[in-house]
Amino acid sequence: MFERADDLDAAVRSAYLRRLGIEAVGPSVEALTLIAQRHAERVAYETLWIPAGERWSIDLARAAERIALEGRGGYCYHLNGALGLLLSSLGYDVHGHVGGVQAGEPNPDAMGNHLVLTVTGLASATNPSGRWYVDVGLGDALHGPLPLLPGSYVQEPFQLTLEPTGEGAWTLTHDPEGGFRSMTWTTGPARASDFVAQHEWLSTSPESGFVRVPMAERRDATGADVIRGVVLARVGANAFTGEPITRRTEWFEVLADVFDLRFDATSPAWRTRLWEAVLEAHRAWEATQA
Repeated sequence: MFERADDLDAAVRSAYLRRLGIEAVGPSVEALTLIAQRHAERVAYETLWIPAGERWSIDLARAAERIALEGRGGYCYHLNGALGLLLSSLGYDVHGHVGGVQAGEPNPDAMGNHLVLTVTGLASATNPSGRWYVDVGLGDALHGPLPLLPGSYVQEPFQLTLEPTGEGAWTLTHDPEGGFRSMTWTTGPARASDFVAQHEWLSTSPESGFVRVPMAERRDATGADVIRGVVLARVGANAFTGEPITRRTEWFEVLADVFDLRFDATSPAWRTRLWEAVLEAHRAWEATQA
């Protein structure tokens, strides 16, 4: 999926790097770590395009344009897809894989609901194989890359476990306090077509959690901020769950201040459509609690 470095337009790459606040340098473990951390901190995992009535594709170049030029984020196909293009353009050996996020017990039908990245050819003293697991598309899980080696890893406030699970597969087990249980991926190369059916279901089905509950999330070094519908919360350091934000102005201010989502490229009608859909979803949820 990421074989051609020229798949990322030069102007888009420059804007992308500016958004991350980094310079273009050659591949290294230190540079890879910084890129992944800045991406997690500055580009929101968000599904707000769904209630706004947009139909995003999983085209990698278009995802990179939205992140670099429009200040948006996306979910795994967009975030990991765009990051893969950026890394490839910087000279990294990047590979895409078919993954499946598991909310509960393992479910083979989940495969394809997640795009996974690995980077090879970056050996270090602690990771002589040079293989790294990179993932900015899991919301609250990773703050930076992990060596693709079996073990338990702490990325505050979570303890994460990586282990091979069967021939040609790996599993990341999230912390019990995290937003999902585990994610399994196969080590073979992925094609864009491997994700089309799951993307369609995730972004359009009334049964999809992304359709039912609009959300945004951003990871940092000590935890993650998340807004589901109109409720802002934080896990990790300074954890809290706030009261519902039912004033439009305040809700958009939170999106801008906490998640760097300003929607500058959208129209007033688009923002009205988004707000009305989010508020309607909240009221429908409230009705189920009565």
